[in-house]
Amino acid sequence: MEPKQIEEMLKNALELDEVYVQGENSHYGVIAVSDAFASLSKVKQQQMIYAPLTELFATNAIHALTIKTFTTEQWKRERLLNMAG
Repeated sequence: MEPKQIEEMLKNALELDEVYVQGENSHYGVIAVSDAFASLSKVKQQQMIYAPLTELFATNAIHALTIKTFTTEQWKRERLLNMAG
């Protein structure tokens, strides 16, 4: 499974402003940006990202997934902090 394929699945299933996937060998990390996260608990945010990928977990195409979610405002701050560091 290529990271780009996971990105496409998430883009097609969810209304995300940005999505980035990295990883290999069934271990991936997702960064998802959407203002829809603002009203959701962390658990609900994680569930939102997991939901379209359930089949990939069932077939072991994905074994481990790290998820980081941001609103657009949080993502702007995160990028500024990373550029400064």
